[in-house]
Amino acid sequence: MFSVFSSVWALLLGMLFLQVGNGMQGTLLGIRGEIEGFSTFDMSLVMSGYFLGFLFGSRMAPKMIRRVGHVRVFAALASLISAVLIIYPEFAHPYAWSAERVLIGFCFSGVYVTAESWLNNAAENETRGKALSLYMIVQMLGIVSAQALLLVADPAAHTLFIIPSVLVSLAFAPILLSISPTPAFETAKPLSLRQLMAVSPLGCVSMFLLGSVFSAQFGMSSVYGSKIGLSVAQISTFVSTFFIGALVLQFPIGWISDRMDRRRLILICAAICGAGGLLGMFLGTVFPMLLVAALMVGGMSNPLYSLIIAHTNDFLDRDDMAAAAGALIFINGLGAVTGPIVTGWLMGRLGPWAFFLVIAILSFAVSGYAAWRMTRRPSPPVAETDSFTMVAMSSSPVAVSVAAEYDSEAAQEDTDNT
Repeated sequence: MFSVFSSVWALLLGMLFLQVGNGMQGTLLGIRGEIEGFSTFDMSLVMSGYFLGFLFGSRMAPKMIRRVGHVRVFAALASLISAVLIIYPEFAHPYAWSAERVLIGFCFSGVYVTAESWLNNAAENETRGKALSLYMIVQMLGIVSAQALLLVADPAAHTLFIIPSVLVSLAFAPILLSISPTPAFETAKPLSLRQLMAVSPLGCVSMFLLGSVFSAQFGMSSVYGSKIGLSVAQISTFVSTFFIGALVLQFPIGWISDRMDRRRLILICAAICGAGGLLGMFLGTVFPMLLVAALMVGGMSNPLYSLIIAHTNDFLDRDDMAAAAGALIFINGLGAVTGPIVTGWLMGRLGPWAFFLVIAILSFAVSGYAAWRMTRRPSPPVAETDSFTMVAMSSSPVAVSVAAEYDSEAAQEDTDNT
């Protein structure tokens, strides 16, 4: 593991700074929106803007990289991210913030595509899985660390917007100065949505619903905390707990998934996630119980992403796994765009507790659909399924494709050795 870290440390350090900056701005806007008097629905539009921009960025970034190269795309998008972070408090209006969130989501998507293609190029075949795991751990640690930085200044002032802007600017120094040469960029032609739906209905439906769950928790959790009157420190802890749960439970769930019917595990994880939503609905006013609910939701929803990808790959030919990644990311992105809007609208109509209501309904829908799909066809034998590789929901199609390719290669090696 040390040899893997030594080969990609600059990239990992840069991505840590990037994730701290991204995690700060997401939570900070939810807190600052309450200070500015924005309605819950206004904030839902603001938060969904990031996922809309991310969706378009994941489709357009490869074309930009092929046209002008990694370094120029990297530097240009970094400059835009840093500028937007500074501009937020100067134009405190829902429409302005929504437009800025679209732009910043687009830029972060392009940055992830660039960084992850560099990571893939820097790692050797035998270390690619470990490098990818380290990358995902760094992403989650960055978001968790970001929440602590919210306590260093008053969210009504400008300081908390300056800090992520500086961190994003610093993030590119180790990456651009230490990693060379730039990799060749290739993308697989994705499967059509109709083809993928025919291969894995559970993968497609669950990925759409999970996109809404993730964007609701990532985009609206700080809004929820502000609406129920939590302090900045409590909101920071609450948001962090989602990702701490993901970090702690990702590997155990991955280990289990390689040893049982993945549809059954999807059913169980989604049901626990839904139970966490119910706990938050009924006992969310008690702060310790609120944290337990966040731990259950985050600890189940984030590993579900990797689990659904692994399940989908079980029904694909190895040559199609990387191609299917683009379609799965697109489906997830469509769900992510709608998640904050639906959640914000219901929170405005029913009250803040509707935040957990949406999570519970969507999670139980995944669980119920998984149960129904188990009656439609048999699962492949556990011994014939591919391995589970951790992938964060904030990753670009590049990381998902790399994970699929790594799983395919690992499975092929196992086959050759038996």
